Amino acid sequence: MKHLTWHAVCLAAAFFWLYAGTLHFIDPQWFEPIVPPIPGSARLWVYISGAVELALGVGFILPSSRKMTGLGSATFLVCVYPANIYMWIYDLELGDGSSLTTDGHIIRLFLQVFGVLLSLWVWKFGPRDL
Repeated sequence: MKHLTWHAVCLAAAFFWLYAGTLHFIDPQWFEPIVPPIPGSARLWVYISGAVELALGVGFILPSSRKMTGLGSATFLVCVYPANIYMWIYDLELGDGSSLTTDGHIIRLFLQVFGVLLSLWVWKFGPRDL
């Protein structure tokens, strides 16, 4: 049962990352406003993060790479959270003009923490024979 749950979590994570990564390429301008002022264009960083998300999605599909992808997913979620903080501090709108309320940002923070913990669970407690 434990392994079945672990595999189900991996497949759900794969779907999430493939969906999110695809959106970065289909609608990059939606993500661009929340990219903090860092070297390079916002579009470049949206594409880079989208490519990483697609790679994570594939990693969660392939049984032999799921454990390490869990660690990669946790690391990535921590690395991209500054964009969410930047969006929150400066009350930025997304590319479609929508924005989050304070409650929305707090919920997003908890979801991010949950994603990190779930990713670490995949990394730590996956089957040893993979």
